[in-house]
Amino acid sequence: MPRRQVRLTQEGYDRLQATLAHEYERLEEATKILQELTGSSDDYDDSGLEDAKREKARIEERIDNLEDQLNRATIIEEHEVDHVDLGTVVTLQEAVSKEAFEVQIVSPVEAGVLEGDIPKVSDESPLGKALMGRRPGETFKVVVDDRTTEYILMSIT
Repeated sequence: MPRRQVRLTQEGYDRLQATLAHEYERLEEATKILQELTGSSDDYDDSGLEDAKREKARIEERIDNLEDQLNRATIIEEHEVDHVDLGTVVTLQEAVSKEAFEVQIVSPVEAGVLEGDIPKVSDESPLGKALMGRRPGETFKVVVDDRTTEYILMSIT
């Protein structure tokens, strides 16, 4: 089974690289702690030692995951957009309340990140799926937990 490509914005790619660097720092610290506990412990069943081993394993797993995502990453190129695609920022208006807001459509790896002023929404979320391929002026509905909300796509940047 081929590995799925991860499409990221430049900001998302940079954030993952920074997270990976931070996890390497955490791994170094966890390794030092584990070595200290191993050197000072007479009883290898010590709960502190086991906790340190589990934490080191969690960090190593996180590093493997981040490296895998970065190895499969393709940076989304900026281009003229006439429809919603990954990386685009859209202005939506809720049809009933007339409240307008912006979101950026991103891959699941980047979604939920509160970096900057614009929330990031996964293209695999109900809103993201409903938006993909749409053009300004289109009206559409999103159903989440048996609640239907109607939106108008005001603009794409």
